[in-house]
Amino acid sequence: MIIVDTALAERQAAGNPIRIGMVGAGFQASGIGLQIMTATPGMRLSAIANRRVEAAAEVYGQAGLAPVHCDTQEALETAIAAGQPAVTEDAVALARAEGLDVIIEVTGSVEFAAHAVLAALESGKHVVQMNAELDGTIGPILKAKANKRGVVYTFADGDQPGVQMNLYRFVVGLGIKPVLCGNIKGLHDPYRNPATQESFARRWGQKPAMVASFADGTKISFEQAIVANGTGMQVFRRGMLGPDFSKGNPNAPLVPIEQAMAAFEPYLDPSAPGLVDYVVGARPGPGVFVLGTLEHPRQKHYLELYKMGQGPYYCFYTPYHLCHFEVPTSAARAVLFNDPVLTPRGGPRVGVIAVAKKALSTGETIEELGGYETYGVAENMDVIRRDNLLPIGLAIGCRLTKPVAKDVALTFDDVDIPTGRLVDRLYAEQERTFA
Repeated sequence: MIIVDTALAERQAAGNPIRIGMVGAGFQASGIGLQIMTATPGMRLSAIANRRVEAAAEVYGQAGLAPVHCDTQEALETAIAAGQPAVTEDAVALARAEGLDVIIEVTGSVEFAAHAVLAALESGKHVVQMNAELDGTIGPILKAKANKRGVVYTFADGDQPGVQMNLYRFVVGLGIKPVLCGNIKGLHDPYRNPATQESFARRWGQKPAMVASFADGTKISFEQAIVANGTGMQVFRRGMLGPDFSKGNPNAPLVPIEQAMAAFEPYLDPSAPGLVDYVVGARPGPGVFVLGTLEHPRQKHYLELYKMGQGPYYCFYTPYHLCHFEVPTSAARAVLFNDPVLTPRGGPRVGVIAVAKKALSTGETIEELGGYETYGVAENMDVIRRDNLLPIGLAIGCRLTKPVAKDVALTFDDVDIPTGRLVDRLYAEQERTFA
């Protein structure tokens, strides 16, 4: 954002950089670290926590920096105060360490991330995360805890949900009512798994299960759920509409998003809260779009003049999302302007439930998101509560207590949940608070 660069330049000139602590050192975290260290004046990557500390050191190594290894919170605080880059295995110690302005969480986990994010919020730090899985499971209660401490809890800019929210705010600022927030996908196959995605993952240095969660619909379900929770929108039906213009052929010509929006028009209602959804086989991908409407005939005349069409619905889009490149801006917005990119506006509107990817047997364990056992599907919270459906963010590590047929949604009654998990306690608190 244009205003952010000026404010960061002022922090740089004053010798008062925003001090960042980052949890995670994987594919995206490595890019975020590089962006902060090489392209973001007025900001300092003070410390990184990662379960394999060598990976955290490698993030600093991209910029020729040699961090100090810290075993305790006290050691971290000493290094941060001295301006010495630091790495640690202890994410909670980093989250609680004095001297940091904001924590960027980018692990893709749920339980592990919950501990770090909660510790950061309880310590009065802003939190920026690229973790739609965490946010789509317990984001509203984390936002409530952030509010109590007067800090920002937000999803990051650059990833598709954040880019959607930027576009949503832009459309609202024009005086146009958003009726649908959409995501453009290149592939959707709910039966993809780590084996089918292994070669793609290897090429790009990512984890096969994570890549599989992109392909099987789990990731986009979480992404659109958190957009719904940030806007007050819902899904039209379980799994969203998801029109597929590729018809299963990845080489099929892409349809311009302005034409693809016709597939959504029968389901749009300007008097309703609006919908979140996605489309496969459209361009520009992997961008995002917002459909909006307005009533004033003179304003419609102007939109037609500006080549936006005759309405009643108008398509606005951003043709790309640049992930890690824009994450530092998210941290600056939080620290300098108290402005979240995307954050729950209240209780959850949409959640993501676990659906059997194959016929599941008694005694099987759900191993991971994007794994062999389940895929995630977006559903409205009133249905999730009514039918006692199992959020996939809670499903990892659960053991089946009865068989579940392929493509059937799991319920809490179908599984044994591991004991002692923070994410379960926070989910229960979220339900007591908002349901």
